[in-house]
Amino acid sequence: MNKILTSLFFIKVLFLSCYWGFAQEIERNINDTITKNNKYGLRIGADVARPSISLFDENFSGFEFMVDYRLTHQFYIAAEYGFDQDNQTESNLIASTKGSYFKIGGDFNAYNNWVGMNNAIYVGLRYGFSTFDQNLEGYTIYTGDSTFPGTMVIDPSAYKGLTAHWAEFIFGIKTEILTNLFLSINLQLKNKFSEDVPENFNNLYIPGFNKTNDYSDFGVGFGYGVSYLIPIYKK
Repeated sequence: MNKILTSLFFIKVLFLSCYWGFAQEIERNINDTITKNNKYGLRIGADVARPSISLFDENFSGFEFMVDYRLTHQFYIAAEYGFDQDNQTESNLIASTKGSYFKIGGDFNAYNNWVGMNNAIYVGLRYGFSTFDQNLEGYTIYTGDSTFPGTMVIDPSAYKGLTAHWAEFIFGIKTEILTNLFLSINLQLKNKFSEDVPENFNNLYIPGFNKTNDYSDFGVGFGYGVSYLIPIYKK
């Protein structure tokens, strides 16, 4: 009887060992499959919001190129480069701004993809830098009397080589609509911490930062992007 029980015990242990090894092998294969479907490479694209705005607003034109590179499973290094021109034509002011900007930082993908998917719900941080020119064409002198409003003074002034710096928080979504082709949308919250202010004039618009105001150093922006991933390897 003891021999039978001992034999059954060893058979049970052998069965469990085989089952555990088989389960571990399945899990290892699944993990390998998941790992091998993580694409690493360079994603290059362009913002389509700025050209779209210029179709409806004759006072604005601009473009932006974007790039990111996957460092780890969830972290990406990212950068944007663009150019804006914005004309301000008001009843008391005629001015224009044009210049380029550069933003660099990183993104964290908080979305846990299924096997074979490469979508992203991400948050990011950027350092933004812009160099631009302001041109003041004309302005109205405030008289304080609505009966006799001031007349427009045409006195062109150019302020060149101005710069601005800001920090930017980004929340966005990227979706792979075709193999390696992505659509994205993002919201940007900006905090300006440095700018060159022209003498007797304020910066009304800063390329990359967008419109400014006298009451706050904060700004907002948004973007729609189309990008293509150039796969380099899988990991």
